[in-house]
Formats: sequence, C-alpha cells, structure tokens
Amino acid sequence: MRPAALLDTVVIVGVGLIGGSIGLGIRQRFLAHKVIGLDRDPAALEAATWLGVIDEAQLAPGPWLKQADLIVLASPARTLISSADALRPFLRPDTVITDVGGVKAPIVAALSDLRFVGGHPMAGSEKIGVQNADAALIENAVWVLTSAKTTDAAALALLRDFVSHLGAKPLEVSPEQHDRLVAAVSHLPYLTAVALTQLVAKDEDHKLMMLLAAGGFRDLTRVASGSPRMSRDMVVGNKDALRQALNGFIEQLHSLDVLLDEPEEMLEHAEAAKRHRDAFPVVKRSLLPARFELVIAVPDRAGELAKITRALGEAQVNIKEIEVLTIREAGGAVRLAFDSEEQLKQGGRALTEAGYEARGRG
Repeated sequence: MRPAALLDTVVIVGVGLIGGSIGLGIRQRFLAHKVIGLDRDPAALEAATWLGVIDEAQLAPGPWLKQADLIVLASPARTLISSADALRPFLRPDTVITDVGGVKAPIVAALSDLRFVGGHPMAGSEKIGVQNADAALIENAVWVLTSAKTTDAAALALLRDFVSHLGAKPLEVSPEQHDRLVAAVSHLPYLTAVALTQLVAKDEDHKLMMLLAAGGFRDLTRVASGSPRMSRDMVVGNKDALRQALNGFIEQLHSLDVLLDEPEEMLEHAEAAKRHRDAFPVVKRSLLPARFELVIAVPDRAGELAKITRALGEAQVNIKEIEVLTIREAGGAVRLAFDSEEQLKQGGRALTEAGYEARGRG
C-alpha cells in the first residue's frame, strides 16, 4: 500500500547532523525508495544505518552512483567542491546535485557544469553528529535554493518539490544575495558570540561573571558551542560579505556608545529595536518530536484517513495528534501521535494488520 516515491534513489554525502536529518526526513515521509549514505567514517555510517537514517552505506564513490537521482552534499563546507569533483566520473548526466553549505557563490560557480542547485536549509544545532539527527530539525525551516543563470530549470523545480515534501519552506535567491544575507543574520551572530565569550573569558573576574551570566547572555552566545572547525570554515568562506556586515555592526556599536549620554535617544533606539525584533516571523519548529509517534505511508485515494482511524478505533487506540505530512500524486504520509508506548505499539500492530507500512519517529 506504499505510494509511489518522489525519487528512486537519493545519495547523502556526509551523514552528520544535517545530512542525517535529511535522510530521516526522506525515509519517514517515504520520499525515496532508497537512501544511500556516503561517508569516509565507518562509525558514522554504522550509526546512520542503526538509526534508520540510510538504507545502504558506502565508504567511497564508485559505479554504484549511477543509480542516484538526487545527491545531497552534506559534508563539511571546505570539502563540498572536492566531494563533488570526486563524484564526477560516476555520475549520470541527468543526476541532480544540491548541497547544504552556508556559503553559495563559490560552490555554484565551481559546479556550474553539473545539474547543480545550491541549497542551504536554515536549520541547525550546537550539537553535531548523526546521533543528534532529527527530521523535525528541518520541518518548517526556510530552505534557500539558489537561482543563477546556469541553473537547470527542471533541477530547480525538482529541488523545490523535494524541499516542500520534507516539510521545509523553499526560498529562491541568487547565490550572491544569499551570501550577503546570511553574513548578517547567521555568520555575524557567530562572530559576536565568539567575541562576547572571549570578553568574559579574558576578564580577571571571569569566574564571577560566569556565575552571573543569565539567560540573555547564554542565548546570545549559544552558537559558540557549535563545532569550531565547521564554524571557522563557514565564516572564512564568506569573509568578503561578512566583513561588510561586520563593518556595519561596528558602526552601530559606535552610535550606541554615543547614545549612552543621550537617554531619550537611547530609548527611541531601544523601542525601535523591540518593534523590529517582535516583528520577526515565528517559526513553529519542534526540535523534539512527540515521544510516541508513527509515520505511515498513505495512498492518495478517498477514504484512507477514515480507514486509518477506524482500524485504530477498533483496536481501542486513542489518537493524540494526526498530521498530513505530504501528499503527492500517488500519495504521501501521515503522522500519528499517541499517549503512551503501549498505545504506540498497539496502534502500529493494528495499522500493519490493516495493510499500512509504519515507521517510528525519533
């Protein structure tokens, strides 16, 4: 009863936090028949297989890549171009390639001869590794897709569809515009977190300061807890746009320094900042999914939801939440949440007996 998949085979190069989260999203939403993980680290591949992130593991590129319909480059930012180059001898001409890197212009230029669409899901965590992967990490996240003169229109359309079915929100901008925007809203905040942390660490009363550090300081510096190497690669790779943002930030700090002697003007700036901050769109993203959940494949035909609820009702299983995750021409997936582990297991058995394929989330 599983509906037709959006893609036959997806290859994820680099099964870390983001690559792993994408793999989980693909498998839970039944978007591909097979997810293959490519990584040089056997331990990462073993963990990804055990966690249900991938169906198959590969340590090196090879002829097996001919089966790939879509390749997601999710290796460290500094290796994205070299990773793609290593795949070149084995690619089909029609294979679509994307990436998840935080800097777009250089990689879009380097891979312009391929069916490449630069991508950047605006999601992440200070935690790293596939063991922390979670499909919910990318749900409702803005996912930037770059549109350049060399971008294949059909490939862009495929990525737009793929991202939407993963539950993210595709946003199309040019590579250069992406790099300028993320310099201000992503890369500059990281440098600010590093600077604030260093300011405290180098103070002679740093131990007392850490005792006094409240939620505001911890929130401002949270991103400094991420992978230093990955963060270094991110900011260095976008250094030109970041320097422009940094210079603007320094000017803002200088103007605020002057306003310390002008309380009323400082209040006006503070009120304006509050208005701008309160106008930020609220992204409803649950980083921790409900504890007792199943995702089931559902064909796109009349009466399927009624059949699901009837099967669970006859088994005396109460549905806590129900959400349609994806609907494609041939069907999609539905998320069901239950009150307890016992209800989860009982519901899973009932749905399996009714002919559905169910997968747990977590």
